Amino acid sequence: MIYVSLPVHNEEHTIGVLMWKIRKVFTDLDRDFRILVVDDASTDGTAEVLEPYRRVLPLTVFRNETRRGYAASLEKLIGEAVDLSRYPKRDALLVMQADFTDGPEMIPEMLRRFQGGADLVAGRTVDIQDAPRAVRFARFGAGLIVKPRGAAAEVEDPFCGFRLYRLITLKRALKDVPEGGRLLRHEGWASSLELLSAVTPHLRSAAQVDIPTDYSRRYRRSRFRAAATLWALMRASRDPRLRRDPAEGRA
Repeated sequence: MIYVSLPVHNEEHTIGVLMWKIRKVFTDLDRDFRILVVDDASTDGTAEVLEPYRRVLPLTVFRNETRRGYAASLEKLIGEAVDLSRYPKRDALLVMQADFTDGPEMIPEMLRRFQGGADLVAGRTVDIQDAPRAVRFARFGAGLIVKPRGAAAEVEDPFCGFRLYRLITLKRALKDVPEGGRLLRHEGWASSLELLSAVTPHLRSAAQVDIPTDYSRRYRRSRFRAAATLWALMRASRDPRLRRDPAEGRA
């Protein structure tokens, strides 16, 4: 089973079409899948768009009545997938953005690497020169701020959130979290870095897939803020969990 996680906030124009495209990909591949959505206190028509899809897709929707942010929403979806899975060594969680920045057409290649034995298939963002200026600036700054020693050596882009995780690695990462603590404590790219570092000790192997990110497919104004992104990375870089030995706790 592949669980597709979609943290969502005000994506009424894209979420329905995205889920339908995800369904087509998995139908063509003849793979079992379930879509897990956290609606993070959307104030537009996202809830209304999602409702009819519950009847025609393997879809579970969770609703935050107050805004909790991307990291908390993603952690909720990770926990739900781990709880639902009967075979965490065979099942996977696919993490995507809901604004069409991540293209469903890359899923078959990611699944091929997963079936080849990779515990993590990480996206590597390419075509950065076509990204908005704020994103290019943040990419440059991010590379100067943090070089995590705990990240999988095979992963060249620790900030790309488009990834496929074998669920057993996430289950073990959750067990590492102290009681009452959080797996993900930072927002945006920092949460992708944080999650990568959390699963690295439990990886047997990792693979990478180039992701041609297309910002032209968005149907709303970007919520990306370079300064906030770099500040979150600055704070995350001081987190001792991101500086631990990659071999520590390796499965």
